[in-house]
Amino acid sequence: MKALKSYIIPFVGLKIGEHHFDYQIDNTFFQHFEYDEFNTVDVKIDLKFEKKSTLLELNFSAKGTVNINCDITNEPYDQTIDDAFKLVVKFGNEYNNDNEEILIVPHGEYEINVAQYIYELIVLAVPVKRVHPGVEDGTLESDILSKLEELSPQKDIKNKSSEDIDPRWNNLKKLLTDK
Repeated sequence: MKALKSYIIPFVGLKIGEHHFDYQIDNTFFQHFEYDEFNTVDVKIDLKFEKKSTLLELNFSAKGTVNINCDITNEPYDQTIDDAFKLVVKFGNEYNNDNEEILIVPHGEYEINVAQYIYELIVLAVPVKRVHPGVEDGTLESDILSKLEELSPQKDIKNKSSEDIDPRWNNLKKLLTDK
C-alpha cells in the first residue's frame, strides 16, 4: 500500500477552510486492491475537503469512464461514471466506521487515507447489470446475441387461435364471467 501514499491527507497542517484535491484514477489504482473487473479505468476524482474546528467534511465527485464487459454478450464497452459521495469525519475516543457517511477517528489522529473511499465510490457507481448500449438499441452485432435470439422462446402467443388453447382454460375463463 506504499504506492497509495498520495491518497493520505495530513489534515493537521491544513488551515481551517476549504481545500481541493484532484486524483486521476487508472488501472494501477485498482491493482492495489486486487480488483480486476475493469478492463481500463479513466476517472477523475475531485475532492472538496473542508476543515472545520470540530470536524472535517469530504465531498468526493467522480467523473469518467470504465471499460467493462457486458453481462449479456461479454463485449467490452465504456461505462460512464458520474457519482458523488459525502463523508463527515468527527473526532472521538476510538476509531469507528460503522456508519457509511460518518467516520470517527481518535483525537490524536493527524491524517486520513481516502483511497478506500475513492475505490468504493467508483466500484459502486458502476451499474449492477452491465448492458452494452448496442444491445439496448439493437445496433450491436454479436454471435452471442444471434444465438440468444435463436434459442429464445417465440413470442407468437397473441397469434394463436382459440383452437390451439387447451379447452380446460376456456372452462376456467367461464368461471370469471359467471358472476
